[in-house]
Formats: sequence, structure tokens, C-alpha cells
Amino acid sequence: MSRQLLALALAPLLGLFILGIGNGFLATVITLRLDAAGESAAVIGWVSAAYFIGLALGALLNDRMLLRIGHIRSYGSFASLVAVTVILQGLVEDPWAWFFLRLIGGWATVGVYLVIESWLLASGEARVRGRLLALYMISLYAAGVLGQLLLGVTEAMGGASSFMVIGMLASLSVLPMAMIPQFTPMIEKAEPLSPFRLVMLTPTGVMGSFGSGLIVAGVYALLPLYLQRAGFSVDRVGQMMAVVILGAMVLQYPVGRWSDRHDRQLVLILISAFCTLISAAVLWLPLNSWSLAGLLFLLGGGVFSFYPVALGHAADRAPAGALVRMSQGLLLINAIGSALSPPLISPVLGKLGDAGLFWSFGALGICLVLFFAWRRSVRPAPMPVAPFHAGTPMTASGAELVITEDLVKGATEHEYKEDLTDLVPDVEVAEPLVGPPLPDETCVAHFPEPDDSEEPVQHALPGVESVEAYLAGPVMAETG
Repeated sequence: MSRQLLALALAPLLGLFILGIGNGFLATVITLRLDAAGESAAVIGWVSAAYFIGLALGALLNDRMLLRIGHIRSYGSFASLVAVTVILQGLVEDPWAWFFLRLIGGWATVGVYLVIESWLLASGEARVRGRLLALYMISLYAAGVLGQLLLGVTEAMGGASSFMVIGMLASLSVLPMAMIPQFTPMIEKAEPLSPFRLVMLTPTGVMGSFGSGLIVAGVYALLPLYLQRAGFSVDRVGQMMAVVILGAMVLQYPVGRWSDRHDRQLVLILISAFCTLISAAVLWLPLNSWSLAGLLFLLGGGVFSFYPVALGHAADRAPAGALVRMSQGLLLINAIGSALSPPLISPVLGKLGDAGLFWSFGALGICLVLFFAWRRSVRPAPMPVAPFHAGTPMTASGAELVITEDLVKGATEHEYKEDLTDLVPDVEVAEPLVGPPLPDETCVAHFPEPDDSEEPVQHALPGVESVEAYLAGPVMAETG
């Protein structure tokens, strides 16, 4: 990466890292504090869900503010709001007040991510987005690991010290954005595909994104509760959560590269089965702290791989022109799953005890295995069209980061048009899919329009007896 590009990306990445340290252990602090105050798992689940609801709302609405007042002022506004909501949580200990503060905090946090991601998008061309995304994910995961390791230190100070430290970090994250940048990038309003259209186009991608949100949010919101009730001290809980995030950081890329060489639907089936086995091992095997840490490391690598592999599968079927909108839509599906996860899983903990968390993970894994296996039997996955990129941007605008030049090129080379009017009612021209057609599908080769300066060339059209018949009937096209 050029020195100039690194200089342009330094400010948002440094701001992300500083804010991410505090944000990395805030959810853990809230879960542990509510449990220590005697609140039920259901209450903890709803307070945790408020943050993800705020994330989903912010992903849809915050770009309007960014377009109106610009990146630097937007970042300062959102980061200041994050700091205020966190500090207020240290001063007010009512769970329903925390619900509204977490809702506002989630909305403001995704605004911070929107500024960072759109800045990175404007910092380089499509050909360097893969490297920008790698730096983004390294900063995000490294901050998360460091934040969890600081949990024991800040909690040992007592009182509201943890909230004060997180608030100070959110405020400090403004400095790089205010002092380093030399220009203000532009941003366009995101228009993701609707959930209905996504379900029609890529059921596997939608279910993978939704299932990822359910499990990952459960890990962030309720795994600290499980660990504390299992007898771990606060600093040990932070260390265990750091191990989970480290597993995601270390294992996600190898899993993704593996999916580049195999059927991604099969990879999703195996990841789901693997997470089910890890959950069963935690439930039934006699474990000490070291063996539990090993299992949580593997669990982190598995559950955090769901979304990027599902996104890769969806991109294998998408036309080049719909890649960004599909990525944005799947990100919002993921946010919906995250918002629903704590309220759905916490009642299971109330019925089955603390072990209900891993019973829930195991049940979700089995459901995903069955769904992915069914989809694979209905329609086999296409060959991957571009290299895997790890991680998940936080906003619908930032979802464009994963759409690299290689992915666009691969989608263009594999693209063909398929008539989906029967699957998508009231839509005259359905979105095309990508992948090898089934044997019973009628398709013809697509040839680019000849240059006006050249003599027109008559090409043979497979499966069509005459040009008149071809022009009179419905046409589908295939390239590659």
C-alpha cells in the first residue's frame, strides 16, 4: 500500500482503534453490572438488544446527517453522543434508562462507523479496497481484544470507572479525525435491496446473514453472563471474551480462503455443524478454564465466519451492478438478527439455566445445517467468483468496502440473466443471478454489441433455429 494511501486512511483507522477499545468491552461491562444487580436474563437481553436496534436504525438514517454537515463534524457529534450515553450509564443504574441509553448509543456508534467507512471508501480506488478492508478489520479486532483485556483493570477501580474510561476513549477518538485529515470525502446515499428481493435472489445468503446476527449478538450480549455465573472473576471474563475475538481474528481468513476453493454452501453447512459440536462439547465435557478457552477460541472463529462466507456466496450469484446493493441489504438483515438475538435467547436461559446459551447455539447450528443442506439440494452453489475478504463493515454505505475490483470482475465474467418474474411478482424485470444454469434452463450466449466502426458480424445462437425466432421469443443471456 502506498504511503499516500496510508496517510489518507490513518485518521479514520486511528479513530476506529481508540473508540473500539472502549466499545470492545462496554457490552461485557453492562451484562456483568446488570447481573450483579440481580436483574434477570430477560432484562439483560432486552438492554443488550437496544444497542443492536440502534445500530440497525442508524445504518438506515445516519447518512442523511453525514451528507448535511460533513465527515468531521458528524464524527465529532456522534462520538460525543457515544461518550455522553456511556457516562450517563455510570451515573444512572436503572435498567430501563440503560435500555434507552443503549438505543441512542447504538445509533451514535454506527454513525461513527459510517464516517470511518465512507472515509476509507473515498481514500482509494476499488483496486485497493481489499487492503483497506484488511486494515479496517485489523484495527477493529485488535481494539476489541485490547478492550476485553482492560475489563479487569477498569472494574478493579470500582464505581463508575469503567464507564468513565470508555467515555474518555470515545472523546479522544475525535482528535485524529479533527487534526489529521486534509480533505472531506463525498458519500452517496445507500439504497439496499429489499428483504423480499434478497430472499428471492439468495435464500442462503439471507439465512447465513440472519443466523450470523443471532449467534454473534448472543456471544457479545450473553456469553459474559454465562462466564460470570460459571464462577469466573471479572478479569477472567474479559480474558475469555478476548479469546473469542482473537479466534475470530485468527481463523476467519483461513476459513474464508478455504471457501474460495470449495462450494460455499458446503462450507456454511460445515461451519454450522462445527458450532453445534463446540456447543455440545461445552455442555457435556468436563472442562477446566484452559480447555474452555480453547473451545471459545474455536467458537469465535466459527461464528464470526458465518457472515462473510454467506456474503461471498450471495456475491457469487449477483450481477456486478447489484453487488453493492446486495451487500447493503444483507448487512441490514444481519442487524435485524442481532437485534432479535438477546430477547429470543434470554428466555431460554430463564428456562434451562445458564447452559441454555449453548443449547440455543446448538439448536441454531442444527437449523442452519438443515436449511443450507436443503438449499444445496435445490440449487447447487456456483463456483466462487473472487477471493474471500474477511470481516463485516458496520454500515450500509461501508458495505461497499467488500466490493473489490476482483469481485466486480469475477461477477462480470460469470454473469448471466435468468427470468425470475414468476418468483418475484409484480416486477417486470427481475434482478439477474450468477452461476451455472441448471440443465433444464433455456439460455443463449451473449455477445457484446459490435463497434460502429466495424462491420456487423452474424454469430450463431445456440438453441435458436433462426434470428427471427430469437427476436420473437424471450431471451436469456450468458457470458463467461
